[in-house]
Amino acid sequence: MAGEDALFQRFGKEFKKGDVLFREGEPGKEMYVIQAGKVNITKTVRDTEKILATLGAGEFLGEMAILNNKPRSAGAVVAEDAKLLVIDPKTFEAMIRGNAEIAIRMIKKLAARLAQANSQVETLLKQDLNHRIVRQLRQLADTRGESEAQGVRVDIAIEELAQLCNAGAHDIIEGLERLEKARLVSRQVGSVFIAEPDKLGEFLDFLDLKERFGS
Repeated sequence: MAGEDALFQRFGKEFKKGDVLFREGEPGKEMYVIQAGKVNITKTVRDTEKILATLGAGEFLGEMAILNNKPRSAGAVVAEDAKLLVIDPKTFEAMIRGNAEIAIRMIKKLAARLAQANSQVETLLKQDLNHRIVRQLRQLADTRGESEAQGVRVDIAIEELAQLCNAGAHDIIEGLERLEKARLVSRQVGSVFIAEPDKLGEFLDFLDLKERFGS
């Protein structure tokens, strides 16, 4: 705790919910490390801003713009009051040069984040809502799922799933009800259970083929 306090005194700043850390396309001058609170990562898809991910304590963001000196590839908005470390390029370079463990951890995190972002954009581009729901659930099962007797549990609120799928909450509920009737998922408050992820994956493959080649 003392180390975290010292870091915050040196690099820390408090932000309020709704504060814009940076916008897509802007030049980047800092990266951020979340000590407390949450931040939404956003991306413009078909002229509409969508949430790609919500990052919490221990996550970092904004590093790519200072690594490659290019405009921000996404935006960032504070989702709830947050305490962030604000790191400039010089300090960031010193951290990487001085600690190989930090560098390796960052490379792994960047690779995973890029794969997730690409998958999320691909999901948002799907025209059919059922397709978007199934694809999103399959991705969430891989990234956030917890194995239980009933299958893989994904803790997610209807509202968050609606944001991720670019749909209304009512439409998401109807879509989940259809998947329940097909015995692909079951629901509890705040969670979706996927009995057989492989079977959901097969259904996703079918939807991909249907979209590609028509009904």
